[in-house]
Amino acid sequence: MKQEIKYEEAVSQLEDIVRKMENNELDIDQLGEQLKKAQMLLKLCKDRLTKTDEEIKKILESNK
Repeated sequence: MKQEIKYEEAVSQLEDIVRKMENNELDIDQLGEQLKKAQMLLKLCKDRLTKTDEEIKKILESNK
């Protein structure tokens, strides 16, 4: 089973991929691989943010 990445680590990895792309540090093979990884990391971050937002809304609703 794949180990789950923390949100902060996913963001850090995304920032690293962007930096490498901006500095032309990736060849064409690496670029494709890194874009697939970035897509997975973006989905993970979006899912975590959505889940956290829903949890916050539930907490706020229960305190009314």
